[in-house]
Formats: sequence, C-alpha cells, structure tokens
Amino acid sequence: MSGMFHSLNVGASALTAQRFRMDVISNNIANVNTTRTTEGGPFQRSRVLLRPRNDKLRFISPLLPKRLEPTIGDGVRVIKVEKDRRKPRLVHDPTHPDAIKFGPRKGYVQMPNVNVVEEMVDLISATRSYEANLTMIQASRQMFNKALEIGR
Repeated sequence: MSGMFHSLNVGASALTAQRFRMDVISNNIANVNTTRTTEGGPFQRSRVLLRPRNDKLRFISPLLPKRLEPTIGDGVRVIKVEKDRRKPRLVHDPTHPDAIKFGPRKGYVQMPNVNVVEEMVDLISATRSYEANLTMIQASRQMFNKALEIGR
C-alpha cells in the first residue's frame, strides 16, 4: 500500500514541476519580440531548475507505520527560476522605436535572447516528461485496483 502512495507522490511532484516548466517556456515564447520590459531592456529568457525532493511534504496514510515511509526517490521540485545570462540579439532596424540612437550600434535593436527552436525542443521535452509521469500514475492506479480485486 505504501508503494502505491509513494508512486502517486512521485508522479504528482513531477507533473507539477513539468507543468510549471511548460508555463515558463510558454512565457519565453510569448515574449520573443518584447524589446522593452519594466526592468529596462529586452526580455530575458527564463529557465527552471529542478532538484530531487527530499522533504516530508507528501501524502502519508495515517495507517502507514513510520518504518514503511518512503525515504528515497521522493520526486522532484522546482528550486528556482533563473534568467538566462546570454546577451540579447542585435537586429538592424533603424525605424524601430527602441533602436539605439547613437554610437557604433546605431540603428540596432536589442532583441530578447529567446531562441524559438530551443524553446520548442524544451517544450517537447517537458510535454513528454509530463505524459510519461501521467502514464506512470495511471499504471499505479491500475495495479492498486487489481490488488484490491485480488483481495476480494
């Protein structure tokens, strides 16, 4: 029984983390042409950092003895969202309102450091991870149901 809840906790943490990752990637894609932000300058790409979860924030059955609680492989959690430090792309467009007015880069616009192809690859990876964990949760549920049927 503890294996069932443990697998659900691991899967749920992964679903939450991958969903958050997809949201951040979607935000990056949505801002691929944002040249002016409230912080000043072009939008900076964000990326999500994940780490293994080792906290006790999971569902534990009150009937489960302490010695049967899972201790390793407790899932994953988001530790932070960090900005990509790569330099912005320079695009020559003297008619753009955010074009540089003076100096050697006159007429260039600082564009976000977002590469749509890279974001799409990351989005596919996050989607596949989400789907794999959903399949794992469904398989755990089916095994739990079969175990209940055997017990009848």
